[in-house]
Amino acid sequence: MITTTSPDLRLGSGRLALLVAEREITTRLRSKSFLISTGILLLLVLGGIIFGSITAATAEDTRVAVTDSALLDGIEGIEAVPVDTVDEAEQLVRDGEVEAAVVADDSTDLGVRIIADTDPPLTLLALLSETPPVELLDPDAIPGGLAYLVAFGFGIVFFTAAMTFGPTIAQSVVEEKQTRVVEILLAAVPTRVLFTGKVVGTAVLAFGQIALIAAMAIVGLTVTGQDELLVGLGAAVVWFVVFFIVGFVMLAAMFAATGAMVSRQEDIGATTTPVTMLVMLPYFAVIFFNDNPLVVTIMSYVPFSAPVAMPLRLFLGTAEWWEPLLSLGILAVSTVALIAIGVRIYENSLLRLGARVSWREALSRP
Repeated sequence: MITTTSPDLRLGSGRLALLVAEREITTRLRSKSFLISTGILLLLVLGGIIFGSITAATAEDTRVAVTDSALLDGIEGIEAVPVDTVDEAEQLVRDGEVEAAVVADDSTDLGVRIIADTDPPLTLLALLSETPPVELLDPDAIPGGLAYLVAFGFGIVFFTAAMTFGPTIAQSVVEEKQTRVVEILLAAVPTRVLFTGKVVGTAVLAFGQIALIAAMAIVGLTVTGQDELLVGLGAAVVWFVVFFIVGFVMLAAMFAATGAMVSRQEDIGATTTPVTMLVMLPYFAVIFFNDNPLVVTIMSYVPFSAPVAMPLRLFLGTAEWWEPLLSLGILAVSTVALIAIGVRIYENSLLRLGARVSWREALSRP
């Protein structure tokens, strides 16, 4: 708790804000639920990387029964299971020991016949087919699947941080109102300084957690030999960090302000739902339309989706050098404006106990 020892002891606003931020950080770090959830999140990240590595390393060849091994010579991706007769090959297919069987048959034009159980063996047919030469007009383009994974990765990191720490700061504000601790805090700290300290403290916690996740991902990908993706991400990750910092401060300010509008934990959802929607809708829009250049371009300039959409465009190589600067400028201006609005809501609502403060009252000039 922040206290003053004498009327003559006056700390600067910056120092007081840091004290409030320190209080927020230490309180959260002492929470077992926060530490456990962070540990689980790190384990999930590491587990996902290991699972991906194991899955890629253990991809099995297609098992095929064959009466003459020479029929499949030189074809990669097939594990030939030699048999002596066609009947034996058919029995292996029925038992599920092999996906299909390739047997010699002089009555066909190709001299072979494929035996399968209930469905045509598409994987085997693809391996046996002769593929004509393929000319790629844009060989350096990012594959659609990889683009989706990158969009999902950026999106889930920003979304998880926002939905983890955003409601946390709102709950902290309401808890202080319920217990009347806020009245003691305001005796020593101006309202705006208290607001700033809470936002800064929560932001530091979010950045710290994201840094741990990034470190875990880097180590995991490097150890499992999947570090090629890290090289490809490069500048996109750096820009994501910058956008994340500015964007998260904006969201933290909004959650703190809307949390101050209620006096009970049960009522938090009534005021924070609009902010939650502003996080969720752009997130899903970027994920679902990651392969639509027009939508992603528009979303890269919308403040609530820019932290995901613009780094994605940089990874895909579809953004000009000046576009991330313009997008970041729009995000920064929006953040400053929303912080100003958040401060007004916070000041008008913090000491009002009982019924929920209306938006009109919260936004009115003091």
